[in-house]
Amino acid sequence: MTELTSMTCRELTDWMKEQGYPAFRGKQVFRWIHRGADFGEMTNLSKDLREELVGKAVAQPVRIRLERKSPADGTVKFLYELKDGNCVEGVLMRYKYGVSLCISTQVGCRMGCRFCASTLEGRVRDLTAGEMLGEILCANRYLAPEGEKVSHVVLMGSGEPLDNYENVIRFLRLLREEEGVRLSLRNVSLSTCGIVPKMYALAEENLPVTLCVSLHAPNDEIRRQTMPVANTWSIDEILEACRNYIRKTGRRVIFEYALSDGVNAGEEQAKELAEKLRGMQCHVNLIPLNTVAERDMNSVSEENVRRFLKVLEGRHISATRRREMGDDIEGACGQLRRKTINSSEGE
Repeated sequence: MTELTSMTCRELTDWMKEQGYPAFRGKQVFRWIHRGADFGEMTNLSKDLREELVGKAVAQPVRIRLERKSPADGTVKFLYELKDGNCVEGVLMRYKYGVSLCISTQVGCRMGCRFCASTLEGRVRDLTAGEMLGEILCANRYLAPEGEKVSHVVLMGSGEPLDNYENVIRFLRLLREEEGVRLSLRNVSLSTCGIVPKMYALAEENLPVTLCVSLHAPNDEIRRQTMPVANTWSIDEILEACRNYIRKTGRRVIFEYALSDGVNAGEEQAKELAEKLRGMQCHVNLIPLNTVAERDMNSVSEENVRRFLKVLEGRHISATRRREMGDDIEGACGQLRRKTINSSEGE
């Protein structure tokens, strides 16, 4: 079955012509798809045509299987189900500047970071560009009754985006399609644990997304304790790739730093991090570590966060403490999916 959400408007029009349909039908179908519609809802197509398309193609490869809304802050956690039965997660967050959706790029993850639930069973498979887009289309349908839609996208759910490079790049280009969701890539953030060759490749794509790097340590010794990718690329190599990205795109880089008690959250680590980042066009996002039952790492006190932040700011490093959202609905990557899978296996 052909997945239509992975196609540009031109590609879909060509595909429709190959199936023997008039070219104008391609643009009609494309518009419907990007509204989140399935074939049965495409009312300006004949019933016969809709039935024929059902036998040939998939209009919407993703559905919302489960949703949880936080009474505390309105954050919504989605468990998306894919056509093959696999599940991924997304998180919808409301801010003053708009509605942000954190999406997944892989089913599971093979990066092996010690603090993350997404990687516990490894990577099952990559998501297609159309499935990533489908996460947004589902969210937009969810928001439609309130007159809202997704305005910002963060590739920071389960999976390593740069480990699924070609599909992610196609997805980013689909976001700019004139007849589609038309989301500015300046409102898109892509998070990586530091796959250096792909960071250089991304800088050449002419796609003005914000690059976010999951750093989580001021030196290689600490980073190797928690992130296996550190055995392949050093912090210095990652930072040089970041400087290249800044030169090529003019965009500042965001460093994600999850504070873990007794691992990377001391004042000496803060000073070392500030020295590493000195002079770089960047921002540090401090994150008190989410507790994952299967992991042995612990979060830090608010006082610890303030001390760490004060050291960075005192050394002229732009930094903030990330606003915590969705804690009461298992907002951290991989938690809801794992709980659902484990419950299903126990039935």
